[in-house]
Amino acid sequence: MIAEFKGIEQPKLEWAKSWLNRPKKMYIGGQWIETSRTIESISPIDGTVIGSIYAGSEKEVGMAVSSAKAAFETTWKKVARKERAKMMRDIARLILEHQAELATLESLDNGKLYTESYQDDVQEAADLFDYYAGWTNKYYGENNPVEGDFLSVTTRDPIGVCGQIVPFNFPIDMAAWKLAPALAMGNTVILKPSEKTSFSAIRLFEIIDEARILPAGVINLALGDGLVGQALARHNDVDKVAFTGSTEIGRDLVRASAESNLKAVSLELGGKSPNIIFADAPDLDKAIETSFYGLFTHKGEKCSAPTRLIVQNEIYDKVVAKLAEYADSYKLGNPFHPDVQQGASVSEAHMEKILGYIESAKEEGGTVAAGGFRDMTGDNARGFYVRPTILSDMNNTMKAVREEIFGPVLCVIPFETEEEAVSIANDTTYGLAAGFWTNDASRTHRVANQLEAGMVFVNKYGCYDFASPFGGWKQSGWGKEFAVHSLAAYTKQKAIWFAY
Repeated sequence: MIAEFKGIEQPKLEWAKSWLNRPKKMYIGGQWIETSRTIESISPIDGTVIGSIYAGSEKEVGMAVSSAKAAFETTWKKVARKERAKMMRDIARLILEHQAELATLESLDNGKLYTESYQDDVQEAADLFDYYAGWTNKYYGENNPVEGDFLSVTTRDPIGVCGQIVPFNFPIDMAAWKLAPALAMGNTVILKPSEKTSFSAIRLFEIIDEARILPAGVINLALGDGLVGQALARHNDVDKVAFTGSTEIGRDLVRASAESNLKAVSLELGGKSPNIIFADAPDLDKAIETSFYGLFTHKGEKCSAPTRLIVQNEIYDKVVAKLAEYADSYKLGNPFHPDVQQGASVSEAHMEKILGYIESAKEEGGTVAAGGFRDMTGDNARGFYVRPTILSDMNNTMKAVREEIFGPVLCVIPFETEEEAVSIANDTTYGLAAGFWTNDASRTHRVANQLEAGMVFVNKYGCYDFASPFGGWKQSGWGKEFAVHSLAAYTKQKAIWFAY
């Protein structure tokens, strides 16, 4: 018997078992659609098949696009902004009413802790719909100060049919990141979740469909593998593709856009974020603790995680020892046990990829200060668990430092001077986030201005708020999520001139 969680709803495991009993269908034009092919979903908790989805093809993508286009051009345009806001708040309310169901599916499918699914992913998904509901009638155009006897105004119009491709690490949360601003601005959507973790998105669509909140065709669900994503990116009636995932796939989507209708593309891609601890950190123990949990929550499957810890020489040994102490004390196992601190990597293939990076670090001269292996303790032997791993004696030439691991692995790199720390931090193809810790006020401004990243955290790591833009530089992507910046990505600008 699994012990109870305190302060939150208990997991709906029996309900989920019954719900997963049949293959899950695609949702197109307000109808649930079967296809000729299914994909099994394997739970990383114990390696068992827990359910399956009907996988789409170019045919089903075409149906979904036609449905979304028809809804955009007719029904959805007639819905007043105030009514659209009410629909979005209704979705937020329903997400919270079904919070335990959605969180249970998320953890079964992804392997993350139930508390992470419940308190982080599902809660934020609801909050996002509520937040963007407030934007439906507040995104203003402009009066342009042009010369001559003219009035020139700028409008922001919905971009149209949006294909949205979300990753396996935050399935329902990332779905909301994209669905909410797109709907707020009057677009229609085809959502494509990862084939590894589709169940929470499917249940979300069921909840919305059962409540009859949105007109048919406004949201559509395209299930399947990368072929579905490519079909969306190449379809000439898709006006925009939004993607969160790897830089490699991001490049493929840009090519697909170029070879089709030059649709708009926004990309939130990989990261290898630096986190610098100077010897004068205002609270060294707090800096170490925050740096550890900033990476190792959600199994390290986070694009903005501080995966490169750059530590000044005089405190280096102390920092590594304390990190190793945290890592060695971590309890891995079934994410539905309240005392477990880390769940399973999303799939066996992903686990093997993570372990491969650890081996490469050892071969290149790195030291495993903690972890570094698959956890085979008891029931964990059936699942895909990697011990929290601290790699010390690392440098920027190593594969594990340069490439995104996307797992519970922290590379610790020594430095001597401020200039060296900034150079190491910026020596990467990525630029999603960066952080540093210092008690020197002038350094806070100097280093923050020099770091090449879309988000910089000073004496903290991982401050996120819907009011602040999320997104990176370099090969970490194009465009921003959250706030007004996300709304810009789901509108097109029009300048209208009136002659007096």
